[in-house]
Amino acid sequence: MLPFFRIIALLEGVSYILLLFIATPIKYFMNEPKYVKLLGMPHGLLFIAYIVLAVIIGSNLKWNSKTMRTVLLASIIPFGTFYVDKKFLKQ
Repeated sequence: MLPFFRIIALLEGVSYILLLFIATPIKYFMNEPKYVKLLGMPHGLLFIAYIVLAVIIGSNLKWNSKTMRTVLLASIIPFGTFYVDKKFLKQ
């Protein structure tokens, strides 16, 4: 399950970066909201999958509360999931 979580973390991180730094500026500076609509739903699903899998993996790996908070908080910080992958998920 860990390799699957790493893939979800990567995809969630990439979708978040694209949404924040590409789609949102296009929406507000070029008045073109279709990219936010296009990326919003996949990002939302990936975000939910990341949170659910983080809780499951965290309980299986017996992460302490500090590690769990860091992994969960990383989902709302740009580039945070990449840090989690490097620090906690690589073997």
